[in-house]
Formats: sequence, C-alpha cells, structure tokens
Amino acid sequence: MSLTVALSILGAAVLLALLLHGWWSARRASPRQPDAAAPAARVEPGFAEVLDAAQVAASTAEAPQPERRLPTRRQARLDALIDAIVPMALESPVTGEMVLAHWPTTRRAGTKPFYIEGLNADSGDWEQPAPGQRYTELQAGVQLANRSGALNEIEYSEFVHKLQGFAEGVGAMPDFPDMLDVVARARELDAFAGPLDAQLALRLVARSVAWSVGYVQQCAARQGLVPGAVPGRLVLPSADEGAPPVLVLEFDAQAALAEEPQAAPLREVILSLDVPQTPAAVEPFPTWHKVAHTLAEDMDAELRDDAGRPITLHAFDVIGKELSQLYASLDAHDLAAGSPAARRLFAG
Repeated sequence: MSLTVALSILGAAVLLALLLHGWWSARRASPRQPDAAAPAARVEPGFAEVLDAAQVAASTAEAPQPERRLPTRRQARLDALIDAIVPMALESPVTGEMVLAHWPTTRRAGTKPFYIEGLNADSGDWEQPAPGQRYTELQAGVQLANRSGALNEIEYSEFVHKLQGFAEGVGAMPDFPDMLDVVARARELDAFAGPLDAQLALRLVARSVAWSVGYVQQCAARQGLVPGAVPGRLVLPSADEGAPPVLVLEFDAQAALAEEPQAAPLREVILSLDVPQTPAAVEPFPTWHKVAHTLAEDMDAELRDDAGRPITLHAFDVIGKELSQLYASLDAHDLAAGSPAARRLFAG
C-alpha cells in the first residue's frame, strides 16, 4: 500500500470520527424527545378511576358498558369551626329566586370567602339557595382563616357591609357577632393551623441530558399524571370529582408556551404534595414517594430538596413519621386531611 493511499484512509477515518463526535455532541445537547410509539400511560390504581373505566371500555368496545357516574360535587357548607356564622331571621319564607336576585356580586371579603345558606322549607336541610325552592331561614358565614392569614377587622367590616345590603334586599334581620370576638377567634385558628400546613415539594434535576416538554409529559403519563389547567402543570387527579389533585408536577411555563416546546430544554421539574387537601386513607405520601423515585429512574434525574441537597431514603422515612403525627393532630381537631373544612382552611 502506497503512502498516499494510507494517508487517504487515515484522513477519511479522522473525518468520520469527527462527524460522529459532532453528531453525538449535538444529540447530547438537544433535549430528550418522547418515544414515537410510546406505550399507553399507566394509571396508578385508586387515583384516576375514571381513566381506568375508559380503558376498560376501550378494550371491550364490542360490548357496550354502562355509564359510570362520578360522585356529585357538593357545595361548600358553613362550619362553625372555621366560619363566623351570622343568623338571618325572616318574617316570612322567601323563594330561591328572590334570594338569588339580591345575591352579592362577589362573595369574598378581602382574601376570605363567605357563604350564604337557606333552610329549605320542604326538606329541612341547609343548602345553597336554588330556584324553585322556599326558605324559612337564612344564614351566612365568613371564613376565619386560610393560607392568606387570619380574618382581620377590615375584612370583617367588608363582609358586614356586603351582607347588610343583601339582608335589606330579602327582608332579613342579621345578627352579627362582635368584631373583636370574631377577630380573636380568627387569630387563634390561624395560629393553630400554621404548624399543620404541610406542603411537600422535591426537585427532579437532570443528571446529564436535558428533557423536552413532550418527554416530561410522556414519563409523567406513565405514572397517571395528566395536563393541568395551566401551562407547565401536570396533575395526578383525585378519584372524587371536584377534589384537588393528589400530586402536582410543575415545570417552566415558558417552555410549555414556546413556539417549539419540544426544542425548549428542561433540566428541572418539581413534584409536590399538598398534605391537608387529600385524605390520609388514599396514601398520598407513599404515592408521592413512589412517583418521585420512578420518575427519577425514567428521566435519569436526581432528587433534591429546596436547598439543592440530595433527598435520601432516611429523609423520606423521617417525613413519613412526621406526617403520621400531623394527620393525628388534624383528626383530633375535626380537621381531617381531605375533609371539606381542611380543604377550605388550608387554601387561598
């Protein structure tokens, strides 16, 4: 073999190596993309029963399945534990139409919601007024505290002003509790709720190659997470209609809104669990733990806390023990996690 031929072969080999290196570097620099033919998303049992029912129906399309009805979403009810309640006496029963005609345009006093209920003349139940019904009594209540803090004097005064206008319209006589007593109760409730308000969050950080939006969505779908109501948010839905999601996975909303979202690199996502919003019986913490570890394996990610420190199995064990005590404290005060009162108190 002549020297010229040898040098030509060597040059071609070097050129090929350079091309392969450039291709590999470009591939590593671009975000991971979802598989073209991904398997169907796996839904964890017990958290998305509606999706389970849809999958069963699809697999037996030749045999029509009965429609599966979701539980009816209940309206928020007044609760003396977390509301300052105002009785409103009536000289004579009023119709639901009359009540709704004088309904306040907004039912918030500052950062606190308030509610109005009527005692149904036929059923004897307190309910949110509705057309076609008659009510012998009315009552209203403003929430004493939420995550925005305790009800203050200004908010209570706003509530009184709005309710007085409503009461005059329907001919009711409200009996307002003393402002100082209400505000004192609000501060006491806020002080109690603060230490029990647990919101767990961990960061999944890419070890090497960044992810595309589609890749994150695909990995999350395998754990039963679906797109949320806002960009950059995926949720593990509750089995109860209208209930808050069990888990939330969040990433950069700008990437989700980009003209080419699959080209926008993501190197971090956050998986969170709002403890008071979900009943302990459905085991949200073990689910959070499991989903976090599975996503970390699928996406080649590290689990870190807010300070950037790695989260160990020991840390999960400590958190689990602390949550057991928190659940017990909530139960002891009639504020069980996932109950209507707890969801209202630990919101806003």
